[in-house]
Amino acid sequence: MEQHREQWASRWGFMLAAVGSAVGLGNIWRFSYVAGENGGAAFLLVYVLCVLLIGFPVMMAEFMLGRRAQSDAVESFTKLAPGKPWFIGGGIGVAAAFIILTFYGVIAGWSLKYFVAYLTGGLWDPPAVEDGYAGYFVNFITDPVEPVIWQAIFMALTIGIVVLGIKKGIEKANKLLMPTLAVLVVLLAAYSLTLGGARQGLAFLFAPDWSALTEPGVYLAAMGQAFFSLSLGMGVMITYSSYLAEQHKLPGVAGMIIGFDTLFAIIAGIMIFPAVFAFGGEANAGPGLVFITLPGIFESIGGFGVIVGLLFFFLFTAAALSSAISLLEAPVAYVMRRFNLSRKAATWAVGILAFLGGIPSSLGVGVLSGITPLPGRDILDSLDYISGNIMLPLAGLITVLFVGWAWSRTEILKQSDLGDTSLGRAFFWLLRIPVPIFIAIVFIWMASQL
Repeated sequence: MEQHREQWASRWGFMLAAVGSAVGLGNIWRFSYVAGENGGAAFLLVYVLCVLLIGFPVMMAEFMLGRRAQSDAVESFTKLAPGKPWFIGGGIGVAAAFIILTFYGVIAGWSLKYFVAYLTGGLWDPPAVEDGYAGYFVNFITDPVEPVIWQAIFMALTIGIVVLGIKKGIEKANKLLMPTLAVLVVLLAAYSLTLGGARQGLAFLFAPDWSALTEPGVYLAAMGQAFFSLSLGMGVMITYSSYLAEQHKLPGVAGMIIGFDTLFAIIAGIMIFPAVFAFGGEANAGPGLVFITLPGIFESIGGFGVIVGLLFFFLFTAAALSSAISLLEAPVAYVMRRFNLSRKAATWAVGILAFLGGIPSSLGVGVLSGITPLPGRDILDSLDYISGNIMLPLAGLITVLFVGWAWSRTEILKQSDLGDTSLGRAFFWLLRIPVPIFIAIVFIWMASQL
């Protein structure tokens, strides 16, 4: 173990931080519109299967790797396989975390803007602009200055927490954020069920249209969402588990993280879809579902809608913050070790670079909208596709191949804390054959769509 390496204060603190990484924009913003675009209940069914059969083995592999190596996502591979190219997997993961953080900060900045607008009265009444909430949102995100300012404020909050370190910063923040998020999402979901669209919303989310399962896109979308939502392939879980002591057991933690993350996504769907159907919205409204459709719904509720909007965008921003912390920590851990920098210097350096890297994504929906790195996709959408659908599956594939094939069967059963049991043998079999095959198929398909 590296001398003076930081450690979590408790297993509970590690679990909350890992759940905080998983629970973020992926559960509220991304899950809602991806589910809406892919058939609702049919997508949810495939998503849950992907989380259990693919997400759990990949998360366990990342936990095993990080806890055993006690280093950042790149050095973990190098320590355990010196002189071999496996470290490329860690490098791709860290790069993906950094890229995601660049545009994540942009979207989180939008949410922070809406939260402050609800807090100060800016959205207490319908926007006095053409096209109402749609016009308000478009005017805001296409402005070349204001969104960048909100992005900077959000990134400053993220940097400020990560600078404080594992125990005093990341762990402490998540111990406050995660219980708050859990209470808020349950309260908002319960309120949504009192609206007139509860029956339609629940049917959309839980009554599958089985014909949707014949669409390959549903499976690919579910797999991509599982990786994005669970923070897999980003080097985050490798980094977080590297701060674990050997006595902390992995299967229970991984199961609880996946359980909480999936439950949060489902409750977020219960929170959003009944409200959408109650007020005539479109479930497949895409990313605009959160920033255009929902504010209109909140306004339709009446006076109480302002409070609902305030709570929702606080929830949205806080969830984004808990994930952004982990996205920043993965490259910070690498930079600290690689360049022998203090945590403070590494955090500010990476954080500022991530902020600057996010400016093109912010301007890409406005003055730089003519730039489409991928056909038909602006800068933000292109980075989202490349990182979420190409880099994350590739990094995850390398990780499961490394742990599943470069390690012996005995080592895998030992490091997984499952032992030579029926569950341990099932995990070993999943890790070695079905999981890498499925991830490889998804990666090849996604790469072919570029």
